[in-house]
Amino acid sequence: MAAVLSSEHFSSLQLLLKAPSKDAVRQLCTDSFPLGAPASRRLAESTAETLAVSETEAKQLLGALHAVSRHVLFHNLTSPEQVLVLFPDSFHPSLKNLITKILLEQSPTWRNEALASQISLPRLKNMEWRVDVKTSSDSVSRMAVPTCLVNMQIEDPACSPGGESSSSVTLELSKETLDTMLDGLGRIRDQLAVVAAK
Repeated sequence: MAAVLSSEHFSSLQLLLKAPSKDAVRQLCTDSFPLGAPASRRLAESTAETLAVSETEAKQLLGALHAVSRHVLFHNLTSPEQVLVLFPDSFHPSLKNLITKILLEQSPTWRNEALASQISLPRLKNMEWRVDVKTSSDSVSRMAVPTCLVNMQIEDPACSPGGESSSSVTLELSKETLDTMLDGLGRIRDQLAVVAAK
């Protein structure tokens, strides 16, 4: 969710004028993006030391950088004109241009990081099926009954944050169960087609 930008955010950003170099500004923009960055005491202390400001001012600056970068990312702002219009007219012009340039350079990396850290549902990776006929059973009525065996390989990125986690599920479906499942999947397909057509 994008933060609402306020005049306090932009007044805090003016503290970047005290940065010793453009690289220091770039580093602060990069360091302030992660979710916990504005609350990091260590980052606030190093920022206060770099800019020669109080720790409270450093926290406000980090919060402002975090809010602006998230706003740019959330609203998919991809051109300098779209970002520059966010700043008030009284904002320092060179600093405004520098922050805009850094935000636009970093946006693709931040977007990939945000997507990688998203919680997602398991996905179907592969599916195999076959029809078997039961030739032996404890009940005469179930002998020589065809069944469908469906093996699904499922990928669950949430299980292992560092890599992919894969599991396999095998289902045995009778003709009636398969008909019910196919009917339900058909309804899902139809609803998706209607939504996609809008």
